[in-house]
Amino acid sequence: MKLATLKNGARDGRLVVVSRDLTRCADAGFLAPTLQVALDDWRRVQPHLKLLAKALEAGTAPSWSFDETATLSPLPRAYQWLDGSAYVNHVELVRKARDAEMPQSFRTDPLMYQGGSDSFLGPRDPIVMADEDWGIDMEGEVAVVVDDVAAGASVGEARRAIRLVMLANDVSLRGLIPNELSKGFGFVHAKPSSAFSPVAVTPDELGQAWDGGKVHLELMVDYNGAPFGRANAGVDMTFDFPTLIAHAARTRALAAGTIVGSGTVSNKFEGGPGKTIGEGGVGYSCIAELRMVETIREGAPRTPFMRAGDKVSIEMRDRCGQSIFGVIEQQVQVRPHS
Repeated sequence: MKLATLKNGARDGRLVVVSRDLTRCADAGFLAPTLQVALDDWRRVQPHLKLLAKALEAGTAPSWSFDETATLSPLPRAYQWLDGSAYVNHVELVRKARDAEMPQSFRTDPLMYQGGSDSFLGPRDPIVMADEDWGIDMEGEVAVVVDDVAAGASVGEARRAIRLVMLANDVSLRGLIPNELSKGFGFVHAKPSSAFSPVAVTPDELGQAWDGGKVHLELMVDYNGAPFGRANAGVDMTFDFPTLIAHAARTRALAAGTIVGSGTVSNKFEGGPGKTIGEGGVGYSCIAELRMVETIREGAPRTPFMRAGDKVSIEMRDRCGQSIFGVIEQQVQVRPHS
């Protein structure tokens, strides 16, 4: 089952069921007006949504053409957005670029931060910033949406709580990160609103690509129209989603609708730090990682962060080449504060 939230002038949009090929959608508002309402009562609402999805596929449900540009993020706002750093290769490169050893605990104890979740960008909304020198970067990720998770939940319980899977662009302002981290109190300014894919899908839609904790497909990141990253989201993921969820719920319950992100999808290449697609590698899911590799190899980064007019697209396709979640496509706009 595939779900999306259409723009309708209201803050939380209008819930629709989307066909598997992303061409048609059917109104689900009579079952739940928004995705959050559906998640709050998932056990009751989900079977009815599933029947509507089957009717849509059969052509027996009233429907209309699905327009990805008319969508908000599936959850335009959420009670909680927790972003992990499940790909330790990415963390290792960050530290290696500044000649710092990575603590061994980073391989056994997940990194995670709590981001702003009161207003997500739509998948085709521009990334509007006041200053290019803030170091604007994209971060291609996979994310899951969970049902209620009890405090102290086991990994198995966390796995059973996963309701939806989607893609994310976790926008980062790299130039602001060092100062914020130096205060020892986490991100605020350096992590503006993130964006999510036009469609969120139930795990069964992924077939054999979903193993219960990871998505074994390429995350396709294009930058200014050229392939930038083709890392496999199921490879080099040190902590799978159930582990991340259980980590987040160690001391507190998670409410239905909580979003948990994977962190930047990152693959090693032949045991090394990675190579660009042009060099025969799988590339990168963020500019910072490429800059880290450049620093390691050449002594300094040479690829700039995003500037006004730069465009990123993030997508994942199944093994038949069909887009699963639709496309996140965003362009940077710079509007200085008056």
